[in-house]
Amino acid sequence: MKILKNKPVRTFNVGLDQSITIKHTCSIELDHNEQITFLNESKDEYDVVRKSWGFYATPSLNGRLINNNFKSALVKNEKKKIYIMIVEKNKIEDFYNYLKKEKNELIEWLDEKEID
Repeated sequence: MKILKNKPVRTFNVGLDQSITIKHTCSIELDHNEQITFLNESKDEYDVVRKSWGFYATPSLNGRLINNNFKSALVKNEKKKIYIMIVEKNKIEDFYNYLKKEKNELIEWLDEKEID
């Protein structure tokens, strides 16, 4: 694994009114079968794994994510771009407020999808 720190940190604005500032602090280059785990202040875990064919972009949507207090949402914006968003269970109201402000649409909660 290589961590490439951005010095200085790259900042840019996003959102309909460009009022959200993103700080790009680093890039991480993973070898095959390496994993990184992101933690929030509650120590809930979100994993990404590099494989020879690409990435596991999320832990299992109806297993490990739920067990770590996350929900997974399929979202569409005004430009018809589709996103998978990972939402902390205790911040769903904040998520809905974000969707409304940015004129995004919740297509479905992926962790609630019935799979045969």
